[in-house]
Amino acid sequence: MDSPERQVVSPTVIEHAQSPQNHGPLADFSGHARITGPCGDTMEFWVLERDGSVERTSFITDGCGPSLASGSMATCLAQGKPLTQAAEIGQKDILAALGGLPPEVEHCALLAANTLSAACEDAARRARSDGKPECESCSDTSCTARRRLDGETDQAFAERRQLQAKLCRIHKKILVLSGKGGVGKSTVAVNLAAALVLAGRKVGLLDVDIHGPSVPTMLGLEAVPLQEIGGEILPLQMGNLKVLSLGFFLRSPDDAVIWRGPMKMKAIQQFLQDVAWGDLDVLVVDSPPGTGDEPLSVCQLLGKVDGAVVVTTPQKVAAVDVRKSISFCRRLGVPVLGVVENMSGFACPRCGEVTPVFRSGGGRRIAEDMGVSFLGSIPIDPRIAEAGDEGRAYIVSYADSPTAVLMRDIVARVSEAAAIPLPGAGT
Repeated sequence: MDSPERQVVSPTVIEHAQSPQNHGPLADFSGHARITGPCGDTMEFWVLERDGSVERTSFITDGCGPSLASGSMATCLAQGKPLTQAAEIGQKDILAALGGLPPEVEHCALLAANTLSAACEDAARRARSDGKPECESCSDTSCTARRRLDGETDQAFAERRQLQAKLCRIHKKILVLSGKGGVGKSTVAVNLAAALVLAGRKVGLLDVDIHGPSVPTMLGLEAVPLQEIGGEILPLQMGNLKVLSLGFFLRSPDDAVIWRGPMKMKAIQQFLQDVAWGDLDVLVVDSPPGTGDEPLSVCQLLGKVDGAVVVTTPQKVAAVDVRKSISFCRRLGVPVLGVVENMSGFACPRCGEVTPVFRSGGGRRIAEDMGVSFLGSIPIDPRIAEAGDEGRAYIVSYADSPTAVLMRDIVARVSEAAAIPLPGAGT
């Protein structure tokens, strides 16, 4: 009897595995990337760009037949396309063109898609800079990174220019914070980022909760290793969502991070400066509770933050601390986009009826008292915790649920307040 793998391998996979197209390095290229996947396979892609399109592309891999087939198909799909379109070729596109792969080797297509995308982004970056430091090719003549500050060392000046070069490619920066722990701030950040991706935006999700990073668990990325290209860290990529968290650097989820303020500041700086974020429509920053080192460092490093979403629960003890978060934003000149009240009643997973559990209306009262917008309420839905535990974004997995509808309404209000264009909402 044939093995299950033999039964699902298409003739196209066999053809590209046995006679891979565009195999071998290019002598003349505009962009290059090399990534090792969690399975241990390594891929390299070369891209030659002419007039904004992919004229030629090639690859090599030390992987198995599915890796060869995936890399080969990725090059075929990319050639002749505009560079931006080639960078968006994803795992699903490669699998569809191959006629599918056995589930246990579908990661080969993801590795090919991510490596191709990184090579295209490298080509785009080189085209923009034309061989100059990237900040020198920036069109913003008011950018302070062009000028050395009084008393600034060569190293500090170079680091500040490198940081600004990354930030110039991020259109909007949104901070999600709360003065109180345990209010579901990471849940709001993850689902906000996922909803923006569903709306067609390119999104980064940065988890700067140094002592309790939860984003890797909530997105099912706990066991996926980070890779580097040319000295830059590659954020983990899920379609148009790029994710980075200190949790990716820990050897064990049980490891405790025992750092003082300067070490936290340096780590957050590296998360922004040394990471290949590329071009993003929105960067969502999931901040730890309180108004201490991490949110302060983020605001100082980002320079211009386009807005903050403040998360609370209905109880008075949370509301008191959340008011401090709003005051924190005002002291730093960060616009408060509004308040989200999480755990606002219990939503029956069968009928959707919401039953009050705690006192309700705390978020709305905070917003009215502090003169900011109330973005909406999210009830307790057992499936939110279930989705987070299983590494799935609730707003994606339960898109038709009443709670997901409420979340999308909140995302729409956040997008409007931060001037993030969404389909059907104008520009």
